Amino acid sequence: MSEINTVERQETRVTGAKHDAAVDPKAAVENRPDTGKRKMLLALLGGVVVVSVAAYGAYYMTYLRYHESTDDAYVSGNLVQLTPQVTGTVIAVNADDTQIVKAGDPVVTLDNADARVALGNAEAMLGQAVRQVSRLYVDNDFYAANVAQKRSELARAQDDLRRRQAVADTGAVSAEDIAHARDAVTAAQAALDAARRQAQANRALTDRTTIDQHPNVQAAASKVRDAYLAYARDTLPAPVTGYVAKRSVQVGQRVSPGTPLMAIVPLEGVWVDANYKESQLRNMRVGQPVTLTADVYGGKVQYHGRVLGFSAGTGSAFSTLPAQNATGNWIKIVQRLPVRIQLDHRELEAHPLRIGLSMDVDVDTHGNTGAQLGAAANTSYRTDVFAEYGAQANAEIEKIIAQNIVSSRAGSMGNVVSSTPSAKPDASEKSDKIDTSLHAG
Repeated sequence: MSEINTVERQETRVTGAKHDAAVDPKAAVENRPDTGKRKMLLALLGGVVVVSVAAYGAYYMTYLRYHESTDDAYVSGNLVQLTPQVTGTVIAVNADDTQIVKAGDPVVTLDNADARVALGNAEAMLGQAVRQVSRLYVDNDFYAANVAQKRSELARAQDDLRRRQAVADTGAVSAEDIAHARDAVTAAQAALDAARRQAQANRALTDRTTIDQHPNVQAAASKVRDAYLAYARDTLPAPVTGYVAKRSVQVGQRVSPGTPLMAIVPLEGVWVDANYKESQLRNMRVGQPVTLTADVYGGKVQYHGRVLGFSAGTGSAFSTLPAQNATGNWIKIVQRLPVRIQLDHRELEAHPLRIGLSMDVDVDTHGNTGAQLGAAANTSYRTDVFAEYGAQANAEIEKIIAQNIVSSRAGSMGNVVSSTPSAKPDASEKSDKIDTSLHAG
């Protein structure tokens, strides 16, 4: 009997619980044994979310908002084209792709037979001009001596005339002799005047100049310089130190001025062009520090640099076919602006980069007091390998002039004569002129 009562009480309890659950579902859930654990997990998850949001907020406020990153960045550099300045046939190519050449090394050689002949002719003409001009300076001495001789003859003729006129009253000298003496003085005076004119004419060709600065010598020297440059340019030196790329020249090829033969890439002067979205440029300034990694070396190798400047326009603005947005189907596209980044040369020496490699770039924008546009141009690319041609040509000209000057005394006399005015005769020349008409009759 007691067992039957126990079973009835249990059925009554279950029936009551089902009725309560049907009436209040929330109470049923609270009565489940795993409800406390679920509440604890939800509280823990909420705490993790709050901590994560707070951590991200702190990370954004202290670091992320001061850094602009992009992987749309590539290594760029100069491609120095090697082009001939004269026409010729290639007889030697001394470098190939992937090889390094130093500035001044002869990379390509052209046939110089014709240029050598032209140079020889120009040098011969210069030597001839120097000798002709040297003769002009020597003739200054000759004409000066001739003037002195004619002056002496005039003085002798004048003395003869005076002696004859002194004894004319005594009858010792006939009138005919006196007339002949007077004619001799006139002839001597005319000869002296002619000699002076010849001396002045020769001095006009040498006045206020020296042999090496004479116009005739300078004209011949210019032809030598032109021929020497044409001869020297048959050897094409490397303008800069770098690696050979895009070699297209072949032995036996006939080339003309401006034909690209190869490119030389100076890898120690490469930079990075990072294409940032226009929305990332708000706080970016010139001079800000940059951290970079290259795909070729991975994240373990970091490069450091600085923002060098910003492009004058976006990539689409400088494209071959710029976008035309003045249409009814316009869709806004976020533009990218190239930012040039200068790299540390020491890091480049340790881990060289090649043009076109991909880079990951991160710009620190903490210091935003710099300029958004670059300052005045301060970058200069130049080479001095071609300047040697002019120095060598001048040395060759000086040697030819020194070899063909008639004598050192001729050069010194030329300097003396050049300092003497040629337009006015001196006092001694004036005293030599005697008016023979006073002695007439």
